[in-house]
Amino acid sequence: MMGVNDQLLKTLELIKIERQADLEQYRQKVLLQSIAYRTKKGTTWYPVSLKRDYIGTGERPIIEVERTNHLDQPHSFQSGKAVSVFTNASGTPEKHHVNGVVNYVRDNLMVITLNTDELPEWAEDGMLGVDVMFDEMTYREMEFALKEVIKAEDNRVAELKRILLGDEKAKTLDRKLSFDTINILNTSQLNALNLIASVEDVGFIHGPPGTGKTTTLVQAILFTAQEEGQVLVTAPSNAAVDLLVDKLSEQGLNVVRIGHPARVTEQSLSKTLDAKIAAHSNYQELRSLRKRMEQVRSTALKYKRHFGYHEREQRKLLLQEAKLLKSDADMLEFYIINDVLQSAQAICATLVGTSHPTLRGRKYKTVFIDEAAQALEPACWIPLLRAQRVIFAGDHQQLPPTIKSIDAARQGLSVTLFEKGIANHPTKASMLEVQYRMHEKIMKFSSAYFYKDKLVAHDSVKSVLLRPDQLPVEFIDTAGCGYSEEQDPETLSRVNREEAELLIFIIESLINEIGTETWLAEQITLGIITPYSAQVDYLHKLAEASTVLEPLGKLININTVDAFQGQERDVIAISFVRSNDKSEVGFLGDIRRTNVAMTRARKKLIMVGDSATLGSHDFYLDLIEYVQNEGFYKSVFEISR
Repeated sequence: MMGVNDQLLKTLELIKIERQADLEQYRQKVLLQSIAYRTKKGTTWYPVSLKRDYIGTGERPIIEVERTNHLDQPHSFQSGKAVSVFTNASGTPEKHHVNGVVNYVRDNLMVITLNTDELPEWAEDGMLGVDVMFDEMTYREMEFALKEVIKAEDNRVAELKRILLGDEKAKTLDRKLSFDTINILNTSQLNALNLIASVEDVGFIHGPPGTGKTTTLVQAILFTAQEEGQVLVTAPSNAAVDLLVDKLSEQGLNVVRIGHPARVTEQSLSKTLDAKIAAHSNYQELRSLRKRMEQVRSTALKYKRHFGYHEREQRKLLLQEAKLLKSDADMLEFYIINDVLQSAQAICATLVGTSHPTLRGRKYKTVFIDEAAQALEPACWIPLLRAQRVIFAGDHQQLPPTIKSIDAARQGLSVTLFEKGIANHPTKASMLEVQYRMHEKIMKFSSAYFYKDKLVAHDSVKSVLLRPDQLPVEFIDTAGCGYSEEQDPETLSRVNREEAELLIFIIESLINEIGTETWLAEQITLGIITPYSAQVDYLHKLAEASTVLEPLGKLININTVDAFQGQERDVIAISFVRSNDKSEVGFLGDIRRTNVAMTRARKKLIMVGDSATLGSHDFYLDLIEYVQNEGFYKSVFEISR
């Protein structure tokens, strides 16, 4: 077995490989391409029209832009992405640009917070565009954290790395607590809470789909905050952090959300550090100082150097006064920030966000890391540098971290600290066992394959069907009918047109059976999931052309597995796509993705695939055997079209 520091050095090497792969993808998609190509590929919006601008939270300028062509083009923009706003007004390559962060994107409208004090003059000149930027800062912080952990000796960080990566035993506190009064939790959730209260070093909440991981974690954070005064709460994504911010605030906890206001949902904005500063009793005094400083500085800069001696002296005095005013303002701001942070019971940020300058030097008894099975190991070490103990929450049988470098993933970057820790300390992990989402027959296969058959469907969901005469699960086998996958030569993604058309037909038949009016009245939700983006695009085209699906509007979502993580729908329909003579399943070999796809369904799960291809993989062979044994299997030849 590799030594702890050797493992960390290997991880440092892998994150550098990942950074290079990510940068190379960015170069190929953005830096080396023309505006026309970038726009086509969705890494640039151009041209965009400036709809309006205003000053937002934290005194930062915000712009709303709308794209004026390529209106239905898929794109890479999403909330929290770093972007560059540029002008091409003169017809020459972009010469003016300003960086910013995307607040949100809706249809063809994008809202961006600019990283500047005021709107640039050229923003009014027209011919504006927006580029996705490379996220350099995240890699810099991960590498810095890894180096600090490698250097750590004779301190708490050194102990934690030996516990999580080495063979040092994790300790338990000598105390027994009873949480029986928390009547919103079931027995396995209470067991998880007791475990967290008793661990001295590390603890793991293993939350399979629909088992109430967030509910349990919120109760654990509330208890710990009451015990310790303040906790650090983190997750890899802004969305996961914001969900916890909202849930903790609902429970009455004083929460401060660290991070760029543009990366925060509207519900969480009032909890941001910027908003808390603005609401502080001393904020008006700070604003007055800043305003006075700007006025004095502005007056001083009116004096020109060729003025006489007295003017120069006056300028010098004014600049000195501005400097003193700035110093006073900085001191007052430091006091306000410190006051806000000291009074908080939970400091919430993304893993990388915990490196924020305002948190430097601060230590926490406990750090909570949610969605830990989706977090890269180097990112987890960033908050761990500040912690005495760590509580991980997640499910390593669902989606792994997103990794750009296949080489880095194969060499171990895809193995998370959550997985390593839970393997080293199984007694410090507590799995939640009661699920509140899906019919027991939808749950049963995943429970047997991934969770040692320990999951139990709660009475409120275990036998709930879409309709009494409906099967909870259907597998339609396309073997032998000649449906073949194709590969897009440009994106290398795969599409199976006949399979997509069959799936849409099956869904249309289901909607017709229930009735459009009933479907709308009951607000039945439907998710169509497929692992391949090319299949997503084709399914979108078919859905848009369908007179049956079109009236249901937003009740239907079509997307990849990743986009459905953490979500659920009444009906889930899956297109597996792969159908070939070589029996290659490719991307489907990551069976955790299929686990996620199947466990999004509440009342009905429909799967369409080629058993001749899928059956070459043990997991899919077992799945086909399960649906056959349960009477959920049907050949495509049994379907009349």
